[in-house]
Amino acid sequence: MKFNKITTNILQQIREIIGEVFVYTEIEALEKYSHDETEDLQYYPEVVARPQTPEQIARLFKLCSAHIIPVTPRGAGTGLSGGALPVNGGLLISMENFNNIIEIDERNLQATVEPGVITEVFMDAVQEKDLFYPVDPASKGSCFIGGNVSNCSGGPRVVKYGTIREYVLNLQVVLPTGEIIWTGANTLKYASGYNLTQLMIGSEGTLGIVTKIVVKLIPKPTQNVLMLASFTTNELACSAVSAIFRAGIIPSALEFMERKGVEWVMQHDGLNFDLKDGINAFLLIELDGNNQDVIFTDCEKVNAVLEAFDCKNVLFADSSTQKEELWHMRRTMAVSVKSNSVYKEEDTVVPRAELPALINGVKLIGSKYGFDSVCYGHAGDGNLHINIIKASMSDADWNTKLKDGIREIFELTVSLGGTISGEHGIGLVQKEFMDIKYPSINLNLMRGIKAVFDPNGILNPGKIF
Repeated sequence: MKFNKITTNILQQIREIIGEVFVYTEIEALEKYSHDETEDLQYYPEVVARPQTPEQIARLFKLCSAHIIPVTPRGAGTGLSGGALPVNGGLLISMENFNNIIEIDERNLQATVEPGVITEVFMDAVQEKDLFYPVDPASKGSCFIGGNVSNCSGGPRVVKYGTIREYVLNLQVVLPTGEIIWTGANTLKYASGYNLTQLMIGSEGTLGIVTKIVVKLIPKPTQNVLMLASFTTNELACSAVSAIFRAGIIPSALEFMERKGVEWVMQHDGLNFDLKDGINAFLLIELDGNNQDVIFTDCEKVNAVLEAFDCKNVLFADSSTQKEELWHMRRTMAVSVKSNSVYKEEDTVVPRAELPALINGVKLIGSKYGFDSVCYGHAGDGNLHINIIKASMSDADWNTKLKDGIREIFELTVSLGGTISGEHGIGLVQKEFMDIKYPSINLNLMRGIKAVFDPNGILNPGKIF
């Protein structure tokens, strides 16, 4: 599709809509918005606008739709799939000014929040009222809750509490045609036609721009126990995962970490951790609830399962400080890998019992193509983050053959009953692999939905398909 450039006249209209102070055209200002956390990709917008109201966004949409100007929505820029990159130039709409927690409704256990609120800020505000919002991505200290909605974020506590899909009740959305709608109702049940709320979640900013979010809250658990289990092989650690659930235990978090990832966190952060010889994989297991005796009984059951898979040691965090240190090790693994080597991160997910086959297959594919990998992730829900490391792979092979290796990883993932992204989204960098998971009829249905919401194709073009 051919898009038009932003002319001097259109730029003046953008300034009139939202005020000159919130419009940026200088190259130094645009640089911040030209990249996210996806590898080293960079695309500059022509203009950045920071609106403050849904009505301003609606007017911007009508202007851009009339002139066929591409529009890219952006949250905090922490994405890992290139979803917020303005690949066609045009107007980038930053949601930074939508940063208010509008209401925490303790009577109904709900909250209404704007999309530019940092996730951890919202979690902390809710926690102060002894309530709990469990959607807990690794980048919670910097990512926006609106970006979490757009990418259907999860994090470590999905295993017990579910993804953001379980918590979003209603959304205010500005459509690319300029209308402002609410997608559903502030109710726990919804059986009134198509569920537009669920359709918007995970749509990666291709159907509309979310301007208000109503979420469900739950009572905050009062107790938790955290343990770190050590194994000699990746396969043994991954095999123990589904066995824990078969024993009747549902942890509040169950994370897998490969030895190399721990080593790189130690190097990057100066972490003091007793990494013993012969230990090659770890499970970080959290149990929570309101009864300490029940939690300890469940811990004993987990221990019995771990022993059956030749677990060499179980460390129980004996203080809040030690819990924070162990979680810090897991949460900073991505940035530690990124700082260590040229890499690409893939976000695979399979039924949890297939994790041993997945990680074994990843290593075999790496040997075939000559790349290394560091794996970690949310093992409790089968979500494995595969960090492909360039290592000794030549530049030529990295730039040409690597995609064949990635395709084989995704083909393996799908053959095991999984899919090619669990929480990072498709965006720009994974769209060429969508055919592995979906036949043309599925993709055409998705394109048809996109066309209904965005008939001129201006909103976040070049993503997903």
